[in-house]
Amino acid sequence: MALETVRTQKMRSALTVLGVVIGITSIVGMTAIIRGFDESLRESILQLGADTIFVTQFSGVSLAANEDFSELMRRPSLTVGDGEAIGAQSPSIAEVALILGHGGRSTQTGLSFEGRRTKSLSIFGTTDNYPEVMHLDVEMGRFFTAGEVSHRHRVVVLGQTPYQALFPKIDPIGRTVRIGNVPYSVIGVLGSRPSPGGLNVGQDDLAVISHSAYQKQFGVSVRRSWRGRLQSVLIAAVPRENVMRIRHGLRLDEANDFDLLTQDSVLRLWERISSATFLALVSISSIALMVGGIGVMAIMTISVKERTREIGTRRALGARRREILQQFLLEAVFLTGIGGILGVVLGSGVGVAVHLITEFPISLPWWSFALGVGFSGTVGIVFGLFPAIRASGLNPIEALRYE
Repeated sequence: MALETVRTQKMRSALTVLGVVIGITSIVGMTAIIRGFDESLRESILQLGADTIFVTQFSGVSLAANEDFSELMRRPSLTVGDGEAIGAQSPSIAEVALILGHGGRSTQTGLSFEGRRTKSLSIFGTTDNYPEVMHLDVEMGRFFTAGEVSHRHRVVVLGQTPYQALFPKIDPIGRTVRIGNVPYSVIGVLGSRPSPGGLNVGQDDLAVISHSAYQKQFGVSVRRSWRGRLQSVLIAAVPRENVMRIRHGLRLDEANDFDLLTQDSVLRLWERISSATFLALVSISSIALMVGGIGVMAIMTISVKERTREIGTRRALGARRREILQQFLLEAVFLTGIGGILGVVLGSGVGVAVHLITEFPISLPWWSFALGVGFSGTVGIVFGLFPAIRASGLNPIEALRYE
């Protein structure tokens, strides 16, 4: 009977399920995009390695914990001496990489070569073991050595953006570029760095020099902190916090005045963000589903009115109230179920189209399909219940006399 209703009243049925289709399409389509971005970001984070730990003045972990921002800003900046102390005094540390001018307000300037000039890029100084700590590949040439760091040699390793802008058709190794007005010899080119969702978020807009050359050019003291640009210490092992606590003069009852940012902590932070985003998505999509549900209730109420004599005839032939209720309730669920299936198909199509056009990663988990069909069925039950109860409560004699 539900199939017959859809077949004979195509326009009414289409308008009835339109809101449901829109709501389910948005849920499935946005789930595909959000899940794809989520998986891509997780892969980027996991590439850091489980044993890589960032020691920073403060991070998103502290902000997510609702700590007072003014208190975070009053924390002491990290120094090069902090990193050296961690490496020297912590037996559990395998590698320590210092990074200057990165992690807070980074140093921005352009590079130039024979009349060509790049846009402003992130310039930061680091140690010779930076690629190993950060699990990065050097695509061309090499990274600088410990000797070049200690002697403040002006050598630079380019990211993909300055490499492609300055040397589109020639080998950059051995060429001299200028960072600001200071000449540096190009010794290597980094491979493309991972980017969440495959988006270009400026992850390759950088040039790397030794931290000693960075201190010489940009005026960072070896022992003093520089509040203008946050300094980070990267550690490729589980650190002992005691070294930093002793250097910062913290008592046993005082909390850390620095953050330890690990792979797990970043993942937990992202899980909170993605969960809130998905909840907001479901809430917004629920508005469309509610509108569709109201449409179902209105159309089914009209249908009950039009079919009053039919209901009276069935009751006179022995149909019970429960059977009348089931008939109209199943018709409502059937209509919204069709809308749910159409929404799943269209939502999947939206996700695939976005991927084909932009190469943005998507994910179509089976539970998103089940969620879409389940939501549509629930809408049919909730909003079809009132018309069904009304139909089952009609008096058989009065229904038969209805014109």
